[in-house]
Amino acid sequence: MEENEDKKEIYFNRVYDNIKNIGYHTTAIMEEENFTPFAYSTGIFENFKIPELFISGLGPNLSGELIKNYAEKFKFGKVPLNERLDDLSEKFPVYLIKVSNQDLTEYTLTSIKFYENRDYEYLQLVFPDLNGNFPNETNYDYDQKIIGEFET
Repeated sequence: MEENEDKKEIYFNRVYDNIKNIGYHTTAIMEEENFTPFAYSTGIFENFKIPELFISGLGPNLSGELIKNYAEKFKFGKVPLNERLDDLSEKFPVYLIKVSNQDLTEYTLTSIKFYENRDYEYLQLVFPDLNGNFPNETNYDYDQKIIGEFET
């Protein structure tokens, strides 16, 4: 039991260091059988005054790159919702959609601990499948869990 507490303390020390030094921390949960990988930011809302970002279905490197690009591009600005964005990644266009904190409770544990009783918001980044189809288009085929309301 104590070893687990030590690991948690080490993890959260790293989270707080990243938030202090970089402005945010990215948590990435890897893919397993019957489990869609996901990643999310913690600290962007507090430090850059824009919503945190949640991404389902991409690996940690690409998710980390997208979160970094999002933070750099939109910090202290206005984030376009439900609009096709062609310049957040060189690989594909994306959409940013609103998602409620309650719907992310089982995913964003680091943010829940970090913000405790303070307000924060999340957006979900939605990307196309390998053929360029988005989740609301016919022939869409990709393991991406859409938590917010996606309309184009």
